[in-house]
Amino acid sequence: MTASLSSYETHTSFDAALEAAAKLWGIDLQYWDIFGKKHQAKPEVVIAILESLEVEAGSLEALNAAIEAKQHEEWECVLPPVEVVGRHPQNPAWLNLPDALEAESVLVTFQWEDGTVASYPHAASSLEVLARAQFGKNGYSRRRIPLPNETPLGYHRMRIDAGRPGYVAATAETDLIVTPDRAYQPPELTGEGKLAGLGVSLYGLRSYRNWGCGDFTDLNALCRWTANELHASFVALNPLHIIANRLPYNASPYLPISVYYKNYLYIDVERIPEFKTAPLARKALAGLEAQARIEKMRLDDLVDYEGLAELKTRLLALTFLAFRREWQQGTERGKAFLRWVEEQGDVLEGYTTFCALDRVQHRLNPDVWVWQDWPEEYKDPESEAVKAFARKRKHLRLFYAWVQWIAFQQLEEAGAAAVENGLSIGLYHDLALATDNCGADVWKQRKFFVTGCRVGAPPDDFSPEGQDWSFPPPNFLEYRRSGYKLFREALRRNMMAGGALRIDHVMRFFRLYWIPAGFTAREGTYVRDFSEDLVRILALESVRNQVLVVGEDLGTVEPATRKTLERFGILSYRLFYFERGEAGEMNLPERYPAEALVATSTHDLPTIAGSWIGRDIEARDYAGLLPVHEVYEQQWAERRKLRQAILDALFAEGLMPDYYSRNASDIPELTGELHNAVVGYLARTPSKLFQLNQEDLTKQLDQQNLPGSTWQYPNWRRKMGCFLEDLTSDPVVAGSAAMFRHWLYETGREDR
Repeated sequence: MTASLSSYETHTSFDAALEAAAKLWGIDLQYWDIFGKKHQAKPEVVIAILESLEVEAGSLEALNAAIEAKQHEEWECVLPPVEVVGRHPQNPAWLNLPDALEAESVLVTFQWEDGTVASYPHAASSLEVLARAQFGKNGYSRRRIPLPNETPLGYHRMRIDAGRPGYVAATAETDLIVTPDRAYQPPELTGEGKLAGLGVSLYGLRSYRNWGCGDFTDLNALCRWTANELHASFVALNPLHIIANRLPYNASPYLPISVYYKNYLYIDVERIPEFKTAPLARKALAGLEAQARIEKMRLDDLVDYEGLAELKTRLLALTFLAFRREWQQGTERGKAFLRWVEEQGDVLEGYTTFCALDRVQHRLNPDVWVWQDWPEEYKDPESEAVKAFARKRKHLRLFYAWVQWIAFQQLEEAGAAAVENGLSIGLYHDLALATDNCGADVWKQRKFFVTGCRVGAPPDDFSPEGQDWSFPPPNFLEYRRSGYKLFREALRRNMMAGGALRIDHVMRFFRLYWIPAGFTAREGTYVRDFSEDLVRILALESVRNQVLVVGEDLGTVEPATRKTLERFGILSYRLFYFERGEAGEMNLPERYPAEALVATSTHDLPTIAGSWIGRDIEARDYAGLLPVHEVYEQQWAERRKLRQAILDALFAEGLMPDYYSRNASDIPELTGELHNAVVGYLARTPSKLFQLNQEDLTKQLDQQNLPGSTWQYPNWRRKMGCFLEDLTSDPVVAGSAAMFRHWLYETGREDR
C-alpha cells in the first residue's frame, strides 16, 4: 500500500499548528506515568522545546512557516542525510523523486566499506512507490532502492544519479548503514543457556597494593578469583568514563566529562613500562610523604578522589617525561603512540584541548572550575584563540593523550586476561546516559546538545515530583545529519575489551524526558528519537565486536520499547525489588523473562541486607531527603509489605526452612538463610544472565549512591567489605562464594 501526503495545509488555529509541529519534531503532547496517570504537556512547554530545537513557534504564522519548510525539506532532498537499513524489504533504502523525473533512469552506485564500487541502473518508473506528496503543483514520490542480494553489513556510501544519458537532472550522496536484525549473543546463551556474574564498582576494590582506589591490576585479580571461586562468566563494572574526580559533585561515574575516554584513576602507574625508566617518578613515589598518603588512602573506607587524582596526575606527568625522551629517540613504542593519536582524530583533539585549557585556566585562577567561567575567547572550541592555544600547548595535550593511551592499554590487557582466566563473557561494561554540562563533550561538540532543556524523569514511586538530572539532551537531529558518527564512536569505545555492554536508560533510544528552562520536572514531556536507526546501529556494533547488549529499562517504559529490544536480541534488565504483581506480590521465578539480565540490586538501590533493615530509608531521613515525618512512615510501611512479600515468595518456592516464621515482622535482621534464599530465587529464573552485586556477596549494608543526595551521603566512594587478597580466607565472603557457586551449579549457570 502506498502512503500519501496531500498538499500542504495551512493551519488556521495556533493549537492545531502546535500539535502538527509537535508531531513533526517528535514531541509527545501527552504521556502516562508509572502510576497509569495521564499527563498533558502544557503548550508553553511544547513551545519551549520547539524553540530549543531552533524552531520558531511564537505565533501561528511562524509555526505554519516552520512546518511547511520542514515538510518541503524532507521531500525535496533526493536522499536523507543517512539511511540505516536491514537486509529485508520491511526496512528499505529509499529516494525522493519529483514527478517530472518519473520517466527518467536512476543510477544507484554503492561504495562499499572495503573500497569496492558497484553500480546498478534502474528505470525510475520501475522502482516501488512507498509514499507520495504534493506541494502545490509539485508532486514527489518516495521509491524503494533495491539492494544487491549479498549486501554486506557495515558503513557504506550510496550515490544517486537521476536523468538520461548525457544529462543528470538530480544527484545526491548519503551514508548507507546496513545492519543485522539481531544483536550478538554468545553461543553459551543459545536455547535455554544461562550464565551469571559478579557486579562491582572498580573504584571500590581494595587491595594491599593499590593507592586507595581499585585499578586495572586489581581487576585482573578479581577476574581470576571470580572464575576460580565463583565459576561465573563475567565481571560487571561501573562506567569507566573520565570524570572530574572532585567531591562531592563530580564523583559520579554516570556524569562523565567525556563518554569516549577513561578515568585515569584506574591506571596502575607502577605497571607502565616507562615508569621503570623514570627516576623522578620512582623517587617521588618512594618518598615518605607519598607513601604515607598512599597508606592512608589505602586503609580508608572511602575513596579520596581529589587526593588520589592529585597524586596520580603528578606521577603520571613525571613518567610521561621519560616516555617523551624515548619517543623523541624514535622507539617503536613511541611510534605506536603517535599512530594511536592520529587514529583517534578530532575526538581526542577536542578532549585533550579541553583538558589542557581546564588545567591552565584553573592554575591562572583557582576559582575557575568550569569552562563556562573561562575567558570568552576560549568558550568557543572553534575560535582562533583555542586553535592558537592548542598549537602552543601541544606537549601538554600529548600528555593527556598519552594518559588515555595507557588507560586503554591496561583496560585491553584486563579484558584479555578476564577471558584467559576463564570468564566466557569477560568484562561487562556500562555506557552512561549523561554527559556533564561542564565537561569536554559538551564544550567541544556543542551542536550535538540542546541548550535550554535538561534531561530528567517523570513522577514515579521514588520521586513523586519527578527528577531533574540537569544535563542537556542530545540533539537527535544533528546526530542524524552527521550519520550518527559520534554515537558509533561512543559504542565502539565502550565495547572495547569487553564481552557485554549495559546501556544506561536504554529508553533514550526511543524517547527522553525533556524539561525546558523555567519549568519543573513535573512539567516536562517526552521527545522521541530515531529509535530504529539507533537500535540497528547498536546491533551492528554488537555483532562486529561480539558484545552482548543489556538495555537498562527501569522506570517508565512503553511496552513497544521492550518489544523492539526483544526483537533485536537486546536483553532487558530486571531487578528483584521491582518484579512484583499488581497486588504487590513478588513475581515467581518462572514469570521472569528469558531475554533478560536479573540482578539483586543496583548502585541506586539498597543491598539485600540493607533493604531488610531499612538502611536506605534511614539514610534518606538522616540526609534530610524526607520532607515530613509522614513520608518516612509511609516508606517504612511499604518496606514492611515488601519484606512480607519476599518472605511469602521464598516459602512458595520452598527455599525457606519450615522452622522459620512466616511473619516477616518476626525477623528484624536479614539472616543467612534468607540471604541465600534470595540468591537462589533469582538464580532459578529463566533469565539468560544473573548478576550478584559484590555488596550482596560481602553482605554489606550500604548502597553506593543515595539518589537525591550530594554532600549528605558518601556517594560513589564506598569500598569493598574486604581486601582482594583476603577474599578466599574471609569467612563471610568464603561462605557467600560457596553458596553462590552452589546455586550456579544447581540452576545450570556454572561456567565450567
